[in-house]
Amino acid sequence: MTVQVKRVREARADGDGTRVLVDRLWPRGLAKTDADHDQWLRDVAPSGELRKWFSHDPAKYDEFARRYRAELEVEPAVSALTSLRDTAGPLTLLTATKDVDHSHARVLAEVLSTAGST
Repeated sequence: MTVQVKRVREARADGDGTRVLVDRLWPRGLAKTDADHDQWLRDVAPSGELRKWFSHDPAKYDEFARRYRAELEVEPAVSALTSLRDTAGPLTLLTATKDVDHSHARVLAEVLSTAGST
């Protein structure tokens, strides 16, 4: 499965395939009619508690990734993850996070790209 991560405000490009917003909260300042996405899958996002603990601090990223992977092993994340795995063709995970390299979307892309991760 080809999986990439982009910011939600990035324009659709050739090769994006299915574009799925994977944030729990709708991106601030973005009208739903302006977002170029095919689906919004909240249940695959980290819990509010984990998101607040992480607070986008790169120093906490490794522990955040470990905890988030654990959350992906229980419902409703399991069903949401299965839905993403069943996507035909390329998949683009969208997030409002500014630092996509230290984001849940990056962890999620790794999980989806690695067979048997969850």
